[in-house]
Amino acid sequence: MKILSKEQVYEADEFTIKKQEITSDALMERAALGIFNWMHQRLQGNPIKIHLFCGIGNNGGDGLALARHLKEHDYDIKVYVVNYSEKRSKDFLLNLNRLKDRKLWPEFVDEQHQKITIGPDDIIVDAIFGIGLNRSPSPWVGDLIKQINGSSAFVLSLDIPSGLFMDSVPELPERVIQANHVLSFQCAKLPFFLPETAIYANQWEILDIGLDQEYLSMVETKYRLTGKYEVLPIYRPRLKFSHKGTYGHAVLIGGGYGKIGAVSLATMACLNAGVGLVTAYVPRCGYVPLQTGVPEAMVLTDANERQITAVEIPFKTQAIGIGMGMGTEEETIRAFEKFLKGNSTKLVVDADGLNILSKAPELLHKLPEETVLTPHPKELERLVGKWKDDFEKLAKVKEFSKKYGCIIVVKGAHTIVVDKGMGYINTTGNPGMATAGSGDVLTGIITGLIAQGYTALDASIFGVYLHGSAGDITASKEGYEAVTSSKIMENLGVAFVELFQRERVEEQTGNPN
Repeated sequence: MKILSKEQVYEADEFTIKKQEITSDALMERAALGIFNWMHQRLQGNPIKIHLFCGIGNNGGDGLALARHLKEHDYDIKVYVVNYSEKRSKDFLLNLNRLKDRKLWPEFVDEQHQKITIGPDDIIVDAIFGIGLNRSPSPWVGDLIKQINGSSAFVLSLDIPSGLFMDSVPELPERVIQANHVLSFQCAKLPFFLPETAIYANQWEILDIGLDQEYLSMVETKYRLTGKYEVLPIYRPRLKFSHKGTYGHAVLIGGGYGKIGAVSLATMACLNAGVGLVTAYVPRCGYVPLQTGVPEAMVLTDANERQITAVEIPFKTQAIGIGMGMGTEEETIRAFEKFLKGNSTKLVVDADGLNILSKAPELLHKLPEETVLTPHPKELERLVGKWKDDFEKLAKVKEFSKKYGCIIVVKGAHTIVVDKGMGYINTTGNPGMATAGSGDVLTGIITGLIAQGYTALDASIFGVYLHGSAGDITASKEGYEAVTSSKIMENLGVAFVELFQRERVEEQTGNPN
């Protein structure tokens, strides 16, 4: 699913109006009717009090049009016009007059307003500001927002929580609506997925308002949302006439004394992601743990007992994952540098591999094209530098990806795979996955998929999805607190089964819907 910028949303509106030969008012009416139907389906005439706070732009016009539908169905409503400017959009004025024609008189709220009485069991519809906001609300509007946030009432925001920007983090967080639910028109908004801005939208869903599909299909966006239906075409079911050589040979390099678990997890995850053969390359202290703990894997050892001091792989392999628990001792750094200079195999770099790259950035030029980097937040900061907010972070990551020709997996609640100028936002995963070894499992999955012949980008997008899906399956059985990386890895098969079952249904019915 494409995520549009605010400029593209405006273009979509104009394209729809022109292509479908409708007025902007008719498009607003579609939105209002869609919101009303959503509310009416859930309330069914419940005599609950509904407070509608409407700005004087098009978002406020949506709110006024919604108020008309609610009133016509005998809901107990109170309408407030938040009079923050002398300018009014024409569709706002049109819908204001329609309310007045029905003898419904909104209360105009300005900087002289008194405290508004809102019950804790009431509903608030937030239609004050839309996606065009580019500066913090004035102090008195901020006070009103504070009152709304402190009311304990359920807050439904239209399109985006008022006070939230589309392309930057609010400077004054107290002047942003804390929405319980957001009805986002036609597409999701980027702020819903970033740590510093997603906190204002507890839950959201998309409301189809009939924007023209021709525009939506042809527009090129900088971000896409990737869920089940986006990754399903990536998935490559196994062939009947195949053997282990069909699915590639991966090597996982890492581990050190006391940190063999990291490479063990990556190796097991690589196997569970479907790779045909896997070899773990570890210090000698890792030989027995790998041979006994992962009997399906082959093991090569460094001459050193406690750390990696040289990397020598005497056979051809399709993908290599490196860095998990490897350490950053001088001998290990020299071994990593020598490895990079002689390596042309597709590569996934994690953990200490990333830490070495940040210490010796000249090595970044030695990475094969489309190397996948999988940093956690601090590792990412060491690679790309500090950022002021989440939007600048993504800009820095994109610049880094372009400069070094690599793919970066920006881990988080919504992990984002960045390939040069594009970001692919994942929809799976949960807080239980914030646990030791989770990143090692992800590295193993991505490495295993690349070894099977997936492109580095597809392996990253698909791998992140599977990782999160397996985490969700684990959490549904165990609860967040009991999610462990081993359990995530063990549930990878179930995550595959869900996709496979979906595909079989489509093959049999010929219908992907």
